[in-house]
Amino acid sequence: MATLASQNISTSGLLATYSAATATTGDRFLPASGTFLHVKNANAGSVNVVITTPGTVDGLAITDRTVAVATATEKFISLPDTLYRESDGLGTVICTPNTSVTLAVVRI
Repeated sequence: MATLASQNISTSGLLATYSAATATTGDRFLPASGTFLHVKNANAGSVNVVITTPGTVDGLAITDRTVAVATATEKFISLPDTLYRESDGLGTVICTPNTSVTLAVVRI
């Protein structure tokens, strides 16, 4: 499990660094306002990106966020701390399948 560093987008732009999605255990990130997960899918099929939602409402667990990323496409997913911050301060994302999937956490 790797922790993805948040990369700040400045007024002069950002050439983001991407990491391969980690198999099974997923990757960690620091959720915060203005932070996004950029997912690039070069896999031969669609990929499910599952972001752990640790909170509860009235004692009931909130369903984890699942975002489908189609073949040969990219998506930006907002990572607000109010939804995805776990007890250690980080969040978790798991891509299934993870082959040919790269991730970057960017922040404005």
